[in-house]
Amino acid sequence: LTAEGYKFATVEACPVVPADNAPDQEKEEYARWKKADEMAKCYILASLSNVLQHQHQSMNTAADMLLNLKELFGHQSRAARQEAMRVLMNMTMQEGTPVREHVLAMMAQLNELEVLGAFIDGETQVDIVLQSLPKSFEQFRLNYNMNKMLMTLSELVAELKSAEGLFRQKTQAMAAQRGEASTFKAPM
Repeated sequence: LTAEGYKFATVEACPVVPADNAPDQEKEEYARWKKADEMAKCYILASLSNVLQHQHQSMNTAADMLLNLKELFGHQSRAARQEAMRVLMNMTMQEGTPVREHVLAMMAQLNELEVLGAFIDGETQVDIVLQSLPKSFEQFRLNYNMNKMLMTLSELVAELKSAEGLFRQKTQAMAAQRGEASTFKAPM
């Protein structure tokens, strides 16, 4: 409906039927809305099962159809939204796994929540991601909060990736130092 330019008929009220002596612009606006509404009704009916088609075909407008469908099936989206929220809140990154994949999985879950009608502002999304990180990112989280940083999720992914690279280098250097210390033999 959006691509075809008919979606407006599902959210805007039907204009009043213009009188015979009404300006052409009013008549064109009404005709445009009616055409969009008819097309929207066709798209909606085509996507329904036969039983639902029969139940909805006599409705006056596409908006009426959508409202009725929401009343019939709206409660299911609440359960789906709650499940998606539960999954998001239980996501934690395991130590040693790539941070990029973890954050992308969380972003996908946040997108699913948005599709299901949940609204989580950008700052809260970043906070949720930061809280899901393991202890190795504690310093990053501390810097983020102490410096009162603000980032989008995309910016956060890039910064976390950089931090992860630094953590790996530091860990490898420490391991190399430990390896040298254990192979050192005192002179006799």
